[in-house]
Amino acid sequence: MCEYCGCQALETIDELTQEHDEVVRLLSHLRPARQEGGAARMAEVAREIARVLGPHTRVEEHGLFPALAGDFPEQIAALEAEHRRIEAVLAEAAEGATPSDPAWPDRLMEAMAVLRDHILKEQDGVFPAALANLSTEEWEAVEAVRAEAGGALSRPVA
Repeated sequence: MCEYCGCQALETIDELTQEHDEVVRLLSHLRPARQEGGAARMAEVAREIARVLGPHTRVEEHGLFPALAGDFPEQIAALEAEHRRIEAVLAEAAEGATPSDPAWPDRLMEAMAVLRDHILKEQDGVFPAALANLSTEEWEAVEAVRAEAGGALSRPVA
């Protein structure tokens, strides 16, 4: 994905980008899951996506977004609204449940299309804006949120 602005040189952005990459990889499993296993297999993939997005979203919403909201209030509000929409559809498959609503697979596919676009907005807009605008103290605050939230992907050993 994004590599042109150098923001991935920051560990925080690199981790968020790796999580995006993992989500995109998981998204590629949804169409085959629908064809092979229907809603039950799609729900499994949805839970995998939610597992990655949980700590990822926390880092964004409690670390990165607050630091950018003063300069970009409408954009950050729109991204947070997309988070809620995506989370709501994924939550229907939480705790091992297969949603019984026959419209859920279509809603999931629609929400995941929103997620793909959302990832591009973050990587092409939010991350470069953060690189250009955040102070050292703000980056430290984002890192503190990451330390608290953890991550679904293991950090490389330094």
